[in-house]
Amino acid sequence: MNTVIAQCDNCGTKNRIPEMKQHLGPRCGKCSGVMDMHRFAVPVQLGDHDLHEFLSSSRLPVMVDFYSPACGPCRMLAPLIDTLARRFVGEVVIAKLDTAQHARSASSYGIRGVPTLLFFRGGKIVDQIVGAPSESLLVTKIKALTGKV
Repeated sequence: MNTVIAQCDNCGTKNRIPEMKQHLGPRCGKCSGVMDMHRFAVPVQLGDHDLHEFLSSSRLPVMVDFYSPACGPCRMLAPLIDTLARRFVGEVVIAKLDTAQHARSASSYGIRGVPTLLFFRGGKIVDQIVGAPSESLLVTKIKALTGKV
């Protein structure tokens, strides 16, 4: 399981937060203060083994970036995806799935080209973008997903 190291703003203790739980309002292990994850959040790495379970159990909307490490537009989009994970932590889960390693999940959603971004609410697809979108379009889609347009 991947983890994020986040420093508590209250007591300064470094905490190891499971990547898949960073959006749930984690608390410091020492002082029990709520951790502000806006500086530390990263996209959740998903795969064939956990994608469907994660999507169906998430209380928050989820955006999944289906990408390939060999894809130029995917590599150009990656820093924006990282930034959005920090910006929208606690509102939307930003996730990534490597289609080169997890082809079964990509196939089950009909992914033919990368990057493809799928937007889920309640485990169901509500929107998608094929190709590398502009930052403003992506922010607009994420805000629509949260209902904060």
